[in-house]
Amino acid sequence: MPDPAMEAKTGTTTASTPFPDSPRVVYDKNPLFEVLCQLRFPHILRIETEIPAAFQEKIRKEFPFFRERVASPAIPELPPGMPDAFVKAIQAAAAGPGAPKAYEFLTADKVWTVTLTRGSLAIKTTKYTRWEEFKAYMTGPLQALTEMYAPSFFTRIGLRYQDLIQRSNLGLSGTAWPELLNPTIAGELASPELAGAVEEAFTQVLVRLPSESGQVRVRHGLVQVAGSDEECYLIDSDFYREGEVATDEAPRTLDSFNRQSGRLFRWCITDRLHRAMEPKPVLE
Repeated sequence: MPDPAMEAKTGTTTASTPFPDSPRVVYDKNPLFEVLCQLRFPHILRIETEIPAAFQEKIRKEFPFFRERVASPAIPELPPGMPDAFVKAIQAAAAGPGAPKAYEFLTADKVWTVTLTRGSLAIKTTKYTRWEEFKAYMTGPLQALTEMYAPSFFTRIGLRYQDLIQRSNLGLSGTAWPELLNPTIAGELASPELAGAVEEAFTQVLVRLPSESGQVRVRHGLVQVAGSDEECYLIDSDFYREGEVATDEAPRTLDSFNRQSGRLFRWCITDRLHRAMEPKPVLE
């Protein structure tokens, strides 16, 4: 999915990714609407029982706002398109007494959010530009976590990109999806017999990454933007590595996920869609 450090097809794969290599670009018309990195670790009860004041002091310059909430409960995977009311009911039922706390630290513009719980550290943005900026925002909270709480290791490292292709924003209204998506991704939408009649299409696939470096769960399909009846296409890629991972390996693992995310997104789309998003080369 993009890193708008995104990439362009060469038709070859490398030992580090199952997806074709491609040069990094930044899209002026960026389809990313959310990027999330989460690092999970064995529960540290001190995070739950003490207000994380010292942690806040280490990141407060960049993340001045604070709020506390109940952490989102773990719920099973639900089918795409499940009504919001039903999802909320399941979440409410799962969040019983004693649900863990979540401490959130936000930038002044509320675009970046750091979330600390007894078992995870996450950073999220709704205005992603390029990987170097994301890493810069992530460095302070990660250092604060290791200095203040010293997790023994990480049990899961995840990096998730969510891209929304909205044709009206790209001057592509009326353009058929097969002209914009890799035929493998387009699936039934590329069928001359079915394309005009397909009302719902959503696919999930789990791809193993080489050299035991993790996996990526890709969810993609037709969606609608809230408050609009426009048909859009979602490409949601969740890269992750599970097992005991040394804390100092996290940056290298995330760098690898980032590079592969760009290749994956570029593989998903055609040259026409790539050009419509106005790519600019990234100078290393």
